[in-house]
Amino acid sequence: MAFPKELLTFILSLTAPLVLYAANNVSALQKPLVILGFEVAILAAVFFVAYLCVRKEKSVDFLFYVFVVFSFTSIADLTCALELDGCIKGFIDFYINKGEPYLNTAHCIMKNYWNGGVHFLLLLAIIHRMWKGKPYRSLALLWAGSMVATQIVFIPSIVIGKHAKNIYPAFWLNLFFLMLLLWTAVKLFNKPRELPIIPADKVAAEQKKRLLSRPKDLLLTLTALGAMAFTVFRGFVVLECTLDMCFTYIYQYEPYMKDSVAFPKVMMLVFLFYALPLLSLLVYGLTVPGCTWMLDWTLFLAGAIAQMQWTYIGASVHSRTPFTYRIPKEEWRLVVTLNLVYVAVPVLLAARCYIDPAFFMKPVPPGQADNDKKRK
Repeated sequence: MAFPKELLTFILSLTAPLVLYAANNVSALQKPLVILGFEVAILAAVFFVAYLCVRKEKSVDFLFYVFVVFSFTSIADLTCALELDGCIKGFIDFYINKGEPYLNTAHCIMKNYWNGGVHFLLLLAIIHRMWKGKPYRSLALLWAGSMVATQIVFIPSIVIGKHAKNIYPAFWLNLFFLMLLLWTAVKLFNKPRELPIIPADKVAAEQKKRLLSRPKDLLLTLTALGAMAFTVFRGFVVLECTLDMCFTYIYQYEPYMKDSVAFPKVMMLVFLFYALPLLSLLVYGLTVPGCTWMLDWTLFLAGAIAQMQWTYIGASVHSRTPFTYRIPKEEWRLVVTLNLVYVAVPVLLAARCYIDPAFFMKPVPPGQADNDKKRK
């Protein structure tokens, strides 16, 4: 009986805290370049161990190694977050001092919790399905969207924020991770879609319905339009629009967007320049039948916005965020509700496409539905 690969990944990932604890007590690992070399060596070792465990398999998807490496980094990130929140001690002092000192910000702590929790569980599920011969592309797209969003907010924020003077060599490994994630996303998008078998007559019937006769899709369209408006508004706010409503909002409702760490500002700009066009395309896909790409991009966007909103909401109430930048108690309920609704829109869109994808299938050729009926 073959050893379950998800269990192998789980065990290998749990060595991350042990490696960090040992490294934290080695005096030689107190120099920036040495820390970068140590990181590269550990990641290479994880890759090599994963290779040794599956080398006798007939065929191994290279993405398996990618998922194993990121599983290891997920537990390392969780260890980092737990220590910075005071739950454990003695694991990452060396890395915070001469590796990536900005990890002690509220944004990075919340990011690491997400990475060590949601991403890790997703990766175990993906690896399990991969080795069972089950479809895993949809789960992997959800993970990829979340991971890409993590990096495209994280990297620019460090470069332009107040931590720009504290960039050590270990930071540049994040560029490698970003390139690897983009390559992985492209590979996943190029894999064949996991399309369910739906009778042609059902597809034809669904695609004849207009938006007004599909109340769920109509409601999703309206909420998506609302999310787009909210995206534009918050983009104007961080761009220091002089309108009174923008000034009032950033000072009385979401002052975290003014934080000099730059994470919230970059996040709002990512929403404006990337999420907004994607939401526009998804609204188009809800109105025009046969947009099969909806099944992919709703998952990718849901993963991205869920990760960013978790980090944003969490950081805006975290104790490491200066009190003046946290959500005011008087407006806490309203602000959190708005942000939760915002993340619910892409999640509900993805769920709608996954549960009932008939409207998004390729249009049925004329007469095919009738022929299927005759065969029955």
